[in-house]
Amino acid sequence: MSHASPVNRESPGTQRGQPDDAGLIAESCRVPERFGAVFDRHATAIHGYIARRLGRDAADDLVAETFLVAFRQRASYDPDQPSARPWLYGIATRLISRRRRDEVRFFRVIARTGIDPVADPVAEPVADAGARRADAQTLHRRLAGALALLSTADRDALLLVADGLSYAEAAQALGVPPGTLSSRLARARRTVREELGGLNPADERQEQSHE
Repeated sequence: MSHASPVNRESPGTQRGQPDDAGLIAESCRVPERFGAVFDRHATAIHGYIARRLGRDAADDLVAETFLVAFRQRASYDPDQPSARPWLYGIATRLISRRRRDEVRFFRVIARTGIDPVADPVAEPVADAGARRADAQTLHRRLAGALALLSTADRDALLLVADGLSYAEAAQALGVPPGTLSSRLARARRTVREELGGLNPADERQEQSHE
């Protein structure tokens, strides 16, 4: 559950000469096996997004369900959208919302224990030791507690952008107007800042660069 700063986790783009996601999905309506390429492009990012909200075990199940739902709905995919990224994140977010109690419980456990089951301790910088690590863990716990306080709608908006989606992509994923997305983000950030004593763990300027 590392949400301290937005990270662009977009799957690698299409290689020259290969169809975009819209093309692959259209082809998969005739040749179902072609949908596997969409999975290959986006499954890692979707799995990570779900894991950071529900844990790895739930992500293993929900990433498969996300792509199953997408496969079943592929005939209705908008061919004017070259990237399936917002569509897939939207499906995953709706599946997560069905487990909102589990998600809140997940964040509260992190807030109480300081242990994030998704974090990779090997990835921590060697210099991040002693008091510095303790400070980071305290911030991590407080951030998790703040996320648990958010409404589902506000948490969805904040965590989609934190996962690297642009404002436009996040609005598309949630099926809301950009203005609604901005309002939810502002409300979520205000709550998080208040819970962190005025500290903003996200570099909003970097997020806005994705708009």
